[in-house]
Amino acid sequence: MKIIPAIDLMDGKVVRLYKGDPKNKTIYSNNPVEIAKKWEFSGADLIHVVDLDATLGNGENLKIIKEISKNVSIPLQVAGGLRNEEKISEILDFAPRAVIGTIAMQLKESEQENILSDFIQTFGNERIVISIDHMDGKIVTHGWQTNTGIDLYDATDEFVKYGFTEFLTTNVSKDGTLEGPDIESLSKICKIQNCNVIASGGISKMKDVEDVKKMNPFGVILGKALYEGLVSIEEAKKIGIN
Repeated sequence: MKIIPAIDLMDGKVVRLYKGDPKNKTIYSNNPVEIAKKWEFSGADLIHVVDLDATLGNGENLKIIKEISKNVSIPLQVAGGLRNEEKISEILDFAPRAVIGTIAMQLKESEQENILSDFIQTFGNERIVISIDHMDGKIVTHGWQTNTGIDLYDATDEFVKYGFTEFLTTNVSKDGTLEGPDIESLSKICKIQNCNVIASGGISKMKDVEDVKKMNPFGVILGKALYEGLVSIEEAKKIGIN
C-alpha cells in the first residue's frame, strides 16, 4: 500500500479544509516546496497535490506545483480544476498522474464516453486517476459543491468498464474531520476487479491506516492527521509494507 501525503494549496499556502469547506481552513505552511521535500525525506511513495484555487475557480497554483515537481524526486499526483484535455495535458507534461473528477462525470452523464476513451488512448490509463468523491455514497463534483445523486459503486464500476484502472475516493463528510475512514464504502470499491483505489479522508491515527490496509487498496492519503502529528509517514510505511 502506497503512503501518500497530501499538499492542498490555496493562495500559495499549504492548507487543510474541514469537509471541503473553503471558509473553514487551517494554514499549515507558507512554503509548499519545503513541505514536499519534508514528506519525501520521510519516505513518502508519492505526493498528492491539490490546487484548491483551480478547483473552486479562484485562480491557480500551477507555478508552485511545477516548483514542487522540480524539487522532489518522487512522483506527483496533481488534482484540482482539470476540466479539459488541455489542462490535463499541461499537468502530465511534468507529473506522472493527473486526477480528474468533474469532467469525467460530465462526459459520462452526457454520453460522451468516446472522449473518456480518448483520454486513455492519449495519456494511458495508469496516468489518469478518476476522483470518485462522494457524500455518503453519492458522487459530488465541482470541488465537492454539487451532489450528482449518482451511486459511488455504480459510477466506479462503469469507469472500470471504460478501461480506467486508477481511482481516488474521498468521503467528503469525513475529510478533515479526524473521525476515521469510510471503511464500508472503501471495502465495496476495492472488491471491483481491475480497480486500484487510493483511500482518502478521515485518517486520525495509525489504527485507521491499519484498517484501510486490510481493504487492500493501492494507497492511502494522509492529510490533517499528518500535519497535526497524529500519524507519521515512517510508521505508516511499516504498515503499508507488512
